[in-house]
Amino acid sequence: MDTLSVWRATAAPTGFAMLGEDLTTDVLVIGGGITGVTLALLLAEQGRQVVLLEADEIGSGATGNSTGNLYATLGNGLQQVVSSFGQETARQVVAERAAAIGFIEERCRLVPDASFQRCPLMLWAQPSQQDWIEKEVNALRMGGCSVERASAVPAPLPPAPGDVLVLPGQAQLQPQAYLAALARAAALAGARLHEHSRVLEIDSKGKRVVTASGSVRASEIVLATHTPKGVHLVHAEMPVHREYGIAFEASALALPAGIYWWRASEGLSVRTAQAGGRHYVVCVGQEHKVGIHNAKAGLLALETLAQKHFGEQAVTHRWSAQNYRGADALPYIGRNSNGFIATGFAADGLVWGTVAARLIAEQLAGNSPAFGELVDPTRLNPVKGARNILQENVTVVTQLVKDYLTDRQGEKLSALAAGDSAIVEVDGESLAAYRAPDGELFAVSNVCPHMGCKVHWNSVETSWDCPCHGSRFRPDGTVIEGPALSPLKRRHLSGLDG
Repeated sequence: MDTLSVWRATAAPTGFAMLGEDLTTDVLVIGGGITGVTLALLLAEQGRQVVLLEADEIGSGATGNSTGNLYATLGNGLQQVVSSFGQETARQVVAERAAAIGFIEERCRLVPDASFQRCPLMLWAQPSQQDWIEKEVNALRMGGCSVERASAVPAPLPPAPGDVLVLPGQAQLQPQAYLAALARAAALAGARLHEHSRVLEIDSKGKRVVTASGSVRASEIVLATHTPKGVHLVHAEMPVHREYGIAFEASALALPAGIYWWRASEGLSVRTAQAGGRHYVVCVGQEHKVGIHNAKAGLLALETLAQKHFGEQAVTHRWSAQNYRGADALPYIGRNSNGFIATGFAADGLVWGTVAARLIAEQLAGNSPAFGELVDPTRLNPVKGARNILQENVTVVTQLVKDYLTDRQGEKLSALAAGDSAIVEVDGESLAAYRAPDGELFAVSNVCPHMGCKVHWNSVETSWDCPCHGSRFRPDGTVIEGPALSPLKRRHLSGLDG
């Protein structure tokens, strides 16, 4: 299935060359999403030598698969920050995020393709969650937000049975077009950007990384990879989820510009967009834990829900994105061990990524912004984040025990039809096997090299996904995303396929 987002499908390509030599630089940024590209631009504008390495293409990760929504609040609500940290921290969070939106708006003045526009955020809930809405109104006001109320939302959105929370002055944009423009600006400012340059080895102490065709040695390394590569303490604190998105053309639908969040058992985020000269409605929802859900069922449920409210529409784009949540509702940004990381953004990554880039740029310049203490990645708050940390590690242990004690063997290799996947046993070894539509057979180790969990098949995106820390792999074993650096080892089964 084609899983290219409407943003990536309609934005101009970037086309940066692969790294093909050994370089030495001041700062190495790994990751070409909004965090990495914004940071590369800021550092280049400071006159620093900076190299950015992207494993695939600029924006191919979370940024190009996001909603394109920008807001000062948090997707899971500001009330958790208020209850855990208090009013002052809530005000700091809102102020930092609002400043990041202002930064994006200023940069977009020269990027018409980014389609930046201010708009309201509207949030409403099913009857059983009206108390949550009231608590969120109070939390936002404590955070310094000007909150309004409405009694209805525009049709054909799911009707509101009670008050609607309205947060004016938020924003949305075409995230891939914005990111591509930032990347070009960074290159013009002197940064070296390289796509298709996956990092295979990281020597944190020696400050050197290796790709398939080159290497980079740097004074400082920043892991702007959504979740840090390798093994880090924060992996034990962050639940990992995927959420699905669809888009369909909607020239006849009169839905005002806005960020529409329906909080219900099904859950739905809706916005409109103009891209490639066409009008779209974008629907996002069906969030599930990575590696332990039915991806096709999740995507089908989202399409069914959209059709329920918008009628029978021909879906033009389908995609999904991964997110990692900080245990205490705040991200992890700053120096960690021998480098810098930026992770734990939940589904709020466009704004948190911009906050992270600005913060790390300040820290690399020798400054100590006050907000840096709040999101210090070395913090561990066993009270504020204990429940989430416990739940995440229970999930990891459960999957380890389940998969090592349960026989997940499926079909024999010879029985695999085109498009089928299964866990099979060959010469006493368990393998993850997939037969491509053209008949080619791929068989790889089913053990994730990151922490030893066993991978599960994702039928929507044709990938093997790890349920423990979110690493994902192509059928041939190469890494797509996540903390894993090395691939699933491939087995060539010549003579055994029969």
